[in-house]
Parts: sequence; C-alpha cells; structure tokens
Amino acid sequence: MSVEFRQRTPSEYLRILQRRKWLIILPVVAITAAVVWVVYRLPDVYESSTLIVVRPSTLPTSMVPTVTEDSLTRQLTSISQVVTSRSSLEPLVVKYDLYKTERLRGEPMESVIAMMRKDIKVEVNTSRNDITNGFNITFKNREPRVTQAVTGELASKYIDQQTSSTTQTSNSARVFIDNQVRQAKEELDQKDKERLDFMNRNLGSLPSEAQSLISQLTGLREQQKALMAEIGRLQDRRSAANSQLALLKQSNQTAKEQAAEDVTDPKTTMAYSQLVTRKAQLEGELTKLKQDYTPKHPDVISKQAEIDKVQESMDQMIAEWKDKIREKAERINKRPDLTVSAVENEIKMTEGEIKRQQDFLAQNDKAIAAITERINNVPGSEVALGALERDYNTKKAAYDSLLAQQAKISLGDDAIKQQQGEGIQVVDAANLPSIPVAPKRLLLSGIGVALGLAVGLLLAGVFEIPRLLTIQTTEDARHYTGLPVLIAVPELLTPQEARAVPRRRRLMLAAGFAVTIVSIPLLALALKLTHVFELLSQSSGRA
Repeated sequence: MSVEFRQRTPSEYLRILQRRKWLIILPVVAITAAVVWVVYRLPDVYESSTLIVVRPSTLPTSMVPTVTEDSLTRQLTSISQVVTSRSSLEPLVVKYDLYKTERLRGEPMESVIAMMRKDIKVEVNTSRNDITNGFNITFKNREPRVTQAVTGELASKYIDQQTSSTTQTSNSARVFIDNQVRQAKEELDQKDKERLDFMNRNLGSLPSEAQSLISQLTGLREQQKALMAEIGRLQDRRSAANSQLALLKQSNQTAKEQAAEDVTDPKTTMAYSQLVTRKAQLEGELTKLKQDYTPKHPDVISKQAEIDKVQESMDQMIAEWKDKIREKAERINKRPDLTVSAVENEIKMTEGEIKRQQDFLAQNDKAIAAITERINNVPGSEVALGALERDYNTKKAAYDSLLAQQAKISLGDDAIKQQQGEGIQVVDAANLPSIPVAPKRLLLSGIGVALGLAVGLLLAGVFEIPRLLTIQTTEDARHYTGLPVLIAVPELLTPQEARAVPRRRRLMLAAGFAVTIVSIPLLALALKLTHVFELLSQSSGRA
C-alpha cells in the first residue's frame, strides 16, 4: 500500500535551513565575493551624445520642394546604414585604438565592428521638446575623450553623407528629368510627323472624292459582269469541244477493236483443232506409259518431247495471231485523224482565251478592291486624324508638365548648391562625459548574491531531499505507518561520541571556510576568463 509524501510545515523548513545554514551561507559568500571582485575591476563605460536637427529651407515651398517626413526617415535610414558600414567604422577603430582588449584577445575585426554597431545608437530626439525634427547620436566607450571624439566624427560622417546623398539625389533627379523631357520631346515630334504623314498618305481618300470613287466603282462592276459572262461562254464552248473529243476518241477505239476482230483467231481454225486433238492423244499415251515405266524411260521421254513439240506449234500460232493484231493497230494509230486534231486545237484556243479573260477579271477585281478601300477609308481618315490630334495634344500637355518639373528641380538643385535648401546640422556638439553609464555594479553584485543563494539552496537540497524521503521524526512514523506513537526514545550517545560530534562539526565548518576562501579566486578567474560579466555590463549599458 502506497502512502503519499508528508508535507512539511514552514517551521520544519526553517529548521532545515537553520541546520544547513553554513551550506547556504558559504556559497553565497564565495560567489558574491568573486562576482564583486570581478565586477568592481570592470572598466567604466562612458557615453557621449550629439543632437542633429533638420535645417528648414530658406526659400518658399512653392519654389523648392519640401522633404516629407517619410522621405526624410528613409534618407536617414540609408545614411545610417552607410555610416555604420565596416568601411566607415574600421578606420575609427584603428585611429582611436578602440576595443583594444577585445582585439588583443584575438577577436576578429568583424566581431569588433559588430560590437561597435551595438554601441552606436541613432534615435529620434525626445530630450528637447523645442526640437521636433532632430535625432540623437550616442556612442559608448571606456575612454571619455575617445568617446567624445568618435561621437563627433560619427556626427560629421552623418552630415557629410547626408550632404553627399542630397547632392547625388538632386543630380540623379536632374539627369532623370532631363532624360524624361528629351524623351517626351522626341515622342511629341514623332507624333507631329505621324500626323503630317497621315494627311499626305490619305490625300486620295478625302470626303470630296467620294462621288467620283463611287462612279468609278459602278463602271468596274459592269465590266466585271461582262467579263464573267464571257468567261462562262468560253467555258461552255470548251466543255462542248471536250465532249466531242471524247466521242471521237471512243470511235477510234471502237475501230481498233473492230480491226482486231477481223483478224482470224487461230483457235477457230482446223489446224489448231487438230493440234489440240493430237496433244490430248499424246497426253493419254504418256499417262499410259507412266503407269508401266519410270519417268526416265526412253519411251516416256520421247512421248513427252512430242507433246512439247505440239504445244510449241500451238503457242506459235497464238503469237503470230497477236503480232498481226498489233501490226494492224499500229497502222491505225499512225493514220492521222484530222477531226480529232481540229477539236484539240479548238480546245487549246478556248483555254487561252479563258485565261486571258480571267487575267482581265483579276485586274478588274484589284481595281474594285482598291476603289472600295479608298471609299471605306473616307470616313475612317477623319476619325484617325482626330485620334492623332488627340494624341498630339496629350503628348504636348505631358511635355509642358515635364518642362515645369524640370524647372522646379533645377531650382532645387541650385538651392542645394547655394546651401539654401533643407539639410541637417549639429545643434549640440558631442559632450565630454564625466560620469560612467556602465557597468551597473550594484545590479551585477545583486546578481552574484542571487546566484550564490541559488547554489547554496541547491546544495542544501542535495543533502536534505534524501532525508525527506525517509522516516526521521515521530510525525514521519505516525504518517507513514498509520499507528499512534506511544513513546519516543532520543538518540543515546556515549561521552566519547558526544564529544566527537561537535568536534566533527567544527572540522567540517573549517573545511567549508577553507574551500570557500580557495574557491573565491578560482571563481573570479573563471568569471574573468569567460567574460560573462563583461557581456552583462555591455548589455546593461546599452539598455
């Protein structure tokens, strides 16, 4: 059966703390002494500040544009990025030998520059209510005069960079507006040229010529109808001639076939019939011989030769018949047909005339298309010319606006060169600090006390927590057993043991004091080597 842990009363915890008081006090003393020794040996950090304000322009805003708050904020942000760049800060580090301890410790230049950026602070002015458009530049360092000098140089870099940036921006704006004006002038001249070219190109499509164009179109339409009728007639004539030619060619083919039929077919002659009969008789005899003899027998071979001879005579008669038919067809083909030639010549002449008339029709169509396009362009030319006029007027207005902006930017550029425009200037020069702003030694010492107390409580807990889990008192026995306690017997010690207990406690306390005394310089050395409180000091100084 499990029993839950017995909760102790505050008085019991106080007794535990009293019993372990030296286990708590000694770590507090050791750690606090080490921290105080390290903290009070930290170098002082001084802070110098300068106030820079935006100088208003001496010219009217109607003549010189005023820098808006947003544009000024963006400009100052850009300037801050340039001034806090490595190329700007590294010469200051070398010149004033800044962060010497860190550099001797082996810190790379990138880390040193990063630390310097953290020590530089640029913020909007809140200390002086009479200045609403200013900002403070502050810098922290260990040497008061170096801090003042670096702050002054940072302010100078800000002003120089702003002046350079303003001049560069003004020059860029001037170059940009000059390019815009030149481009607008080129576009305006181009639009004027397009308008003149359009008027010259559309002289034949003016509204005054519309009636003449319609008359020409009517005549061309009539000519087109006549040409189409003539082409149709010629096509009918060609079709008739083609039909006649086809009939003539069919008649000639029939004559050739009739001539072939006039030649006697050898298969209908008596001689061819006799050869067929002879062949059938010999084939019968051959079949009978093959039944009695092998195919290589002389009688079989002789009989086969007779059959082949009869077949050769039959093939020769058929070949002579075909040769006669071919010779007769060639004689018929070589005989000239004047009627067919006349019809073919007529077809060729008709096709040539059709092509000529089609060429005339194509030229007529082109002329009609040209006249139609000119007629269609008559109302469109006025619309297009009006659009060109509107584009020209729009380009002219844009060009005039750019000319006005060019004059304004040129005036602003001249005002900047004569230092009559807006800018920034130093109102409060960098001060020479006399009181350090860091490290906050009391705060850091308090951190050491808290750390020592935490370590002491941790050590007390290490020794006491195992005891809390065991039965030590009558209350523990009653709680964990659930039985009443009848009697409690105190610890019985012999006289020798009674003398040994205080002696052992004094020895342990002496050992604790010795460990505490030895640990103080060791802890201080460890804290110094780890640079923990240097970082805390820098952080508290920046805060």
